[in-house]
Amino acid sequence: MSDTKRNQLKKSLGLSFNIAVLIGGTIGVGILRTPGTIASMLDNYWLIIASWIIGGLYVLIGANSYAELATMLPKAGGSYNYIKRAFGDYAGFLSGWFDYITNVIPPAFYCIVISEYTIILFPGLANYATPIAIGLLVAFVLLHLSGVKNGSVIQQITSLLKVVCFVALVVACFMYTGVTLAPVPKDNSFFHIGLLFGFFKTLQLIIGTYNGWNSVCFFAEENENPNKNIPRSLYSGVLLVVAIYVLVNVAFFHVLSVETLSKSSLAAADVAKIIFGKNGAMIVTVISIFSLISILNAFMMIPPRILFGLSRDGFFIEKGTSVNKGGTPIVALLVSSLFSLFLICIGSFEALFSFAAFTSIIVWGLSYCSLLKLRSSEPDLPRPYKSLWYPWTTIIAIVSSLILLGGFIYSDPKSFIIIVGITLISYPLFLFLKRFSI
Repeated sequence: MSDTKRNQLKKSLGLSFNIAVLIGGTIGVGILRTPGTIASMLDNYWLIIASWIIGGLYVLIGANSYAELATMLPKAGGSYNYIKRAFGDYAGFLSGWFDYITNVIPPAFYCIVISEYTIILFPGLANYATPIAIGLLVAFVLLHLSGVKNGSVIQQITSLLKVVCFVALVVACFMYTGVTLAPVPKDNSFFHIGLLFGFFKTLQLIIGTYNGWNSVCFFAEENENPNKNIPRSLYSGVLLVVAIYVLVNVAFFHVLSVETLSKSSLAAADVAKIIFGKNGAMIVTVISIFSLISILNAFMMIPPRILFGLSRDGFFIEKGTSVNKGGTPIVALLVSSLFSLFLICIGSFEALFSFAAFTSIIVWGLSYCSLLKLRSSEPDLPRPYKSLWYPWTTIIAIVSSLILLGGFIYSDPKSFIIIVGITLISYPLFLFLKRFSI
């Protein structure tokens, strides 16, 4: 590949962007919806809270390993760079495309959901859901074509507004005293097969809401000081997200019992109706829109970085490495946005979300294995940051990933079959691209 100026990403991002993109790329409407679904699966207050903490601890241990990997190899695209370095081109190719597929689907979903929430606020637009979604996509494409700095500013503003909204909702819940809490239901049948199934399905949902915690690693190549900023943002960002998720659940259960919440499809709206009256649903709608705009902005930026990295390594077209004057990987952005436009128009993308947790766990697990492999095979590789309590934390992350993967296969075998199918057809495609990239 030609190492010309047009193929170089600009080092223009700092710590505040890192934290903003982690929060913005992680916290979405999932946390507003999933508490009710999870309550229906587990029906036990302490087990529900423990599940959110377990998911958070898993992510925090993962952040510890990613902090070393991303500072050791600060390249665009994140995870697949580490896997490729440790296990070769095919492992990098497969994990890179898994990661890309996982991250290129959300923008279409978020555009459609924002349009739906907008219609709730303005019912007169009811017949324009798809045009609103397409208009939103085009607006964000134009924003990011104008340069990385503009996208960074929007990310920081929307992420801050998102945190303020969630903190306000949590405080309002704890200040509410109009409900006498029902006794906490106790269920001693944890190892009952139905509850065990529910526990793994719950963890799959929770991992889905935490997905995005490693967002900063996709932008490592554009960071002004990755050696310091990446570890700081990973730890502080993940801890903040975990705190918000746990507090939101505790706050919701302060207002509604587990049994009542388990019957709610949009837990936050039901809680808000009790606290704020008939305007509660509108308040949650506004919070949802802020959350979605922030996460949409982040996911407009992430897939192009993965595609840029894949293109540079010969796993996509050479034009995918083109960068405009504003520092945006322009071809990668346009290709990703066209895919989002296609999904918006056909409206058949939701089924693809079912295996997002699978691909995330696989890519994360391979990344943790990469850390062990590279410590052994390349001990002299510069490591500006070393993961704490290595190798035990990395081993725990790997074992946890295997347990979660096994649980997901048990609770969602159809998604696993899709993953196996994609893997089987990937190798011939890899050989084809390899032949034409030489």
